[in-house]
Amino acid sequence: MTEPDRTGDLPDDHKARMTDLEDRIARAKGDAGKAGSSDGGSHFGSAEMGWRMVTELVAGLLVGFAIGYGLDWVFGIAPFMMILFTLLGFAAGIKVMLGTARDMTKEPPAAGPAGKETRDKDGSGY
Repeated sequence: MTEPDRTGDLPDDHKARMTDLEDRIARAKGDAGKAGSSDGGSHFGSAEMGWRMVTELVAGLLVGFAIGYGLDWVFGIAPFMMILFTLLGFAAGIKVMLGTARDMTKEPPAAGPAGKETRDKDGSGY
């Protein structure tokens, strides 16, 4: 899509200044896109992944606690199931956290023919 010529009614001096301004704006937009994706974006991405891992751990603990508490209430054997399932929830949270950390270190999948993802040997796509 081409942009309309907005310099039709301007004197030559103004046309040159307008063209120069448009070029500087285009360069600034290009530099801003590069800067946002390099250093600043990686810090935000790391914080986002850190919070994701903390949330996964806490969710595992809470789900394990809730299941254990429910089973203790049903069977009347408190606190044995609550302790067992809280530990199982903690282990599940750690397992999910390690999977997230592993995904962080992997390279994104390469685009195959027709824009489709290529798959690794394990079929995960990463």
